[in-house]
Amino acid sequence: MKKVLLVLALFVAFNSYTQETELPYYEVPDYPEEFTAGTMAARMVDALGFRFYWATDSLTEKDLAYKANEDGRTTLETIKHIYDLSKIIVNSTLKEPNTRVDEDLSYEEMRAKTLTNFKTAADILRTSDDISQYKIIFGEQEIPFWNQVNGPIADAIWHCGQIVIYRRTTDNPINPKVNHFSGKVRS
Repeated sequence: MKKVLLVLALFVAFNSYTQETELPYYEVPDYPEEFTAGTMAARMVDALGFRFYWATDSLTEKDLAYKANEDGRTTLETIKHIYDLSKIIVNSTLKEPNTRVDEDLSYEEMRAKTLTNFKTAADILRTSDDISQYKIIFGEQEIPFWNQVNGPIADAIWHCGQIVIYRRTTDNPINPKVNHFSGKVRS
């Protein structure tokens, strides 16, 4: 029953985010009153969501097609990779196995789904008393939550930085009012 309600909540949340122009992580949510493993892990995902939001905001076709060299990924391919990482992150919080699914999504759809995945995962982590239950599941293999930190979360943060550099190269830098330290946008 919990899974059905969670899937329904995710569906409603995703539809409301994609139907509105407001996506999660324009700013980092206020921090919780207490420090727990769950609130710390959630804050890491929130920070990632904020960085991804601004790294991918208002990208042009030129930005999406850019790649540093012949062997590298384009910006759009990098966004796809971050989307795949977001699925690993959210699947562990949903206690779902990871499977390969071929999807043909636009940049806007991928961006919205990635941000929604981060928000869903962070919301679950924020209320958790025991984050060790959120294993990364690949087939029969269950990998401890520790690997989320040095794996998908850190990897996605790394790639957000790549996108920021790529967009500087294409003369489309991120909004200069974005303050990563505070997680807010100056007016």
